[in-house]
Amino acid sequence: MAYLTLEDTIGNTPLIQLKLIGGDSVRQRNNIILGKLEGNNPAGSVKDRAALSMIRHAEERGTIKPGDTLIEATSGNTGIALAMVAAMRGYKMVLLMPENLSEERKQSMAAYGARIILTPKTGGMEYARDLAEKMQKDGEGLILDQFANQDNPSAHYTSTGPEIWRDTHGAVTHFVSAMGTTGTIMGVSHYLKEKNPAVQIIGAQPEEGSQIPGIRKWPEAYLPRIFDRSRVDRVENVSQSAAETMARRLAAEEGVFCGPSAAGACEVALRISQTVENATIVFIVCDRGDRYLSTGIFPA
Repeated sequence: MAYLTLEDTIGNTPLIQLKLIGGDSVRQRNNIILGKLEGNNPAGSVKDRAALSMIRHAEERGTIKPGDTLIEATSGNTGIALAMVAAMRGYKMVLLMPENLSEERKQSMAAYGARIILTPKTGGMEYARDLAEKMQKDGEGLILDQFANQDNPSAHYTSTGPEIWRDTHGAVTHFVSAMGTTGTIMGVSHYLKEKNPAVQIIGAQPEEGSQIPGIRKWPEAYLPRIFDRSRVDRVENVSQSAAETMARRLAAEEGVFCGPSAAGACEVALRISQTVENATIVFIVCDRGDRYLSTGIFPA
């Protein structure tokens, strides 16, 4: 008798309709807003897909083998996902992350056995990425490089995009995703645009001065190499305040407990719903809210 392994549970996440947020305005315009619950993945985020894809394909190419040390700069979710996949496939994992990220993220990575190197918050992710490069040059391990590795967006081209198309029966008109490494939006855009070029792809990024975990507005020199501007129809700015308020609303009004980057994407989806009719708008609920409890977003 064949049983599932943990890897088999990555993907095929639920696509659920928001019932209360947006209310009459959404209904009067005959719009539907759908959230894809990526927190249902075993390590709790959309990054599980990319982590498995990057490690599995590196193995197939012979770039890595069990027992090797892998290195990655991460703001959290990718690190947790890589730590899980490394644990299940027999790798040592070294993760570099800015010191100001949430305690839950650090502890989750450590629980999977990863070694964590905290970098100065003043240097942000850019410093963490530079240090990872130095460690690789010094022979301390191999970087998978979520920012340049095509196995990142390909995970979403082969799974997330097809799932959205299947579960909306091809009715999706708009797709909204927070933009961090940009792997999710790149892969899903590639797939959906092949199925229907009219589908609108919208990215969410933080407005100037806002800090939203999981969403970045990269300096040009650090723009992820996997990012292709032509695959995004437009980008919407979101404030930290709006993202955090929406995170609380999603939990209290819809029962959807997610982080601020997912809530930022929902904020953009609601904006879109005010300007269109007969639309099916899908946004990525990229992780769960329980890894942000120590940040104060959800006051007791």
